[in-house]
Amino acid sequence: MKKIGIADTTFARYDMAKAAIDEIKKNAADVVIERYTVPGIKDLPVAAKKLLEERKCDIVMAFGMPGRMPIDKQCAHEASLGLIAVQLLTNKHIIEVFVHEDEAKDEKELKWLAERRAREHALNAIALLFNPEKLTKQAGTGQRQGFEDAGPLK
Repeated sequence: MKKIGIADTTFARYDMAKAAIDEIKKNAADVVIERYTVPGIKDLPVAAKKLLEERKCDIVMAFGMPGRMPIDKQCAHEASLGLIAVQLLTNKHIIEVFVHEDEAKDEKELKWLAERRAREHALNAIALLFNPEKLTKQAGTGQRQGFEDAGPLK
């Protein structure tokens, strides 16, 4: 049985992990989900590493919602670098699911984006675990998680 780790934060303004867990349960019956919630986005790398090493997860999804200020973008970048380092140290995927508050024009769109991005990345995590050929078939097709797909170049 495969295990998917879910790392999320109390700083986020929407529970993206809940949406992802729901999507995983709908699409992958034989999966165990381990959730680890931390205060902020820079805490995600150690949460992901603990999920991979201590809780023996096969893949991790890391959810964060950086604010609009320059310091928030800097913290998100630092968290991304930490998540990359954990992937290289463990040789396992971490799907980074960040929704920046300034990606949306208002709170309604921000909520919609967070929900949709979480669900679409949950499907990516399932594909990486059980059917990586599905992703290979989508190579070069301009897939986007959240907003509409960009599509391939003509």
